[in-house]
Amino acid sequence: MINQDSIVALATPSGAGAIAIIRISGSEAITIGNSVFKSIKNKDLTKQKTHTLHLGHIIDDSKTLDEVLVSVFKGPNSYTGEDTIEISCHGSTYIQQQIIQLLLRKGCRMADAGEFTLRAFLNGKLDLSQAEAVADLISSDNEASHQIAMQQMRGGFSNEIAKLREELLNFASLIELELDFAEEDVEFADRTQFHELLNRIEFVLKRLIDSFAVGNVIKNGIPVAIVGEPNVGKSTLLNALLNEERAIVSDIAGTTRDTIEDELVIGGIGFRFIDTAGIRETKDVVESIGIKKTFEKIEQAQVVIFLFDSSEFKVSGLKLKVELEKIKNQFPLKPLVVIGNKSDKLSEIEIANLKSDIPEILMLSAKENIGVDELKNQLLSFVNTGALRNNETIVTNTRHYDSLLKALDEIQKVKFGLETNLSSDLIALDIREALYQFGLITGQVSNDELLGNIFANFCIGK
Repeated sequence: MINQDSIVALATPSGAGAIAIIRISGSEAITIGNSVFKSIKNKDLTKQKTHTLHLGHIIDDSKTLDEVLVSVFKGPNSYTGEDTIEISCHGSTYIQQQIIQLLLRKGCRMADAGEFTLRAFLNGKLDLSQAEAVADLISSDNEASHQIAMQQMRGGFSNEIAKLREELLNFASLIELELDFAEEDVEFADRTQFHELLNRIEFVLKRLIDSFAVGNVIKNGIPVAIVGEPNVGKSTLLNALLNEERAIVSDIAGTTRDTIEDELVIGGIGFRFIDTAGIRETKDVVESIGIKKTFEKIEQAQVVIFLFDSSEFKVSGLKLKVELEKIKNQFPLKPLVVIGNKSDKLSEIEIANLKSDIPEILMLSAKENIGVDELKNQLLSFVNTGALRNNETIVTNTRHYDSLLKALDEIQKVKFGLETNLSSDLIALDIREALYQFGLITGQVSNDELLGNIFANFCIGK
């Protein structure tokens, strides 16, 4: 599957900038780079040591395109495992296009999405889960997702899977050996040790599967719906959380006709706040559509903030309790944060009475920015960051999660087979399937379709 042709792509974001990097990789990469590069010290790139930098110019016939810095990486000691050239040029889009077009004329072809990392995988520089972590690292936008991607790139997850696979493979070999001596009725695999191994594998698989719940929210952010009646301060709260005027704030009830979303990182975890239209009875057609969308957003959210105007509680307290119970009954499994806004308008006695009436209430003034930090801490408490703090392996990839579930199912079948004295040939079938699922994660088992699906999601030039 490894192509020997040389590929080229822009490795930095497209558009104008101070510097752009153009990457070439392949068997002729250094030769092609040398054919367009004129060193200020007349160096021949093909004769230079690996991991060296060279100053000079990119020349198209007699025309100088740019003054550049060229990095030389010789395989196998490069990212792709192949000879690689990186040209650091000025970030003009015209210069970028001219250099890339020149390299195409000299024998390169444009790289496909993720082809540099695909070659790194095919050349044994990365396993498949590490290669996928490269894409996660590029897209990480908070501390937690960055930490997980870095751990996976260093091989934390794949090492754990590889160790389990190796131990299971050793026992599988003994089981297969027994099949060759079926007529002699001998056992090469110690059933007690094998059962202990299966218990250990089952324990690790369950822990990794459970970690996906945390990993998924860390990777994609936690959606939080802010709901309540019109004009209780939902948009003001959103602005206070984001520390910017993101939503329109007005004294006129029903100002928010649609949902407004924005993201905030709290303690390294991404939260996506959704400011919804106010919930109330209305004849306004547009506002009614907004209220319908509110309940759709609550359905999608993982955490719900129910906000009300605490200064109006004496007048509308009973109605608010009914709405609160309605949300609790309709979404019983969702964490619910009940907030009494505009607490700056209440006396200490009134606040104490409210807390007595609604024990779980959090008093807050979005306008005066009072209690906002307490809300952030409460939101953070809904995320189990213990595994993250302890640097444990956390699964964030849906493909890995699916393979882990299937592997666990096969391991449990093997356990059942051992406990019911199932024949070795049937046990061997389940072991092979478990090994296959482990291999899918790390790339020890792969096919063109699987690799195509994975690397199609990468950016060009990586």
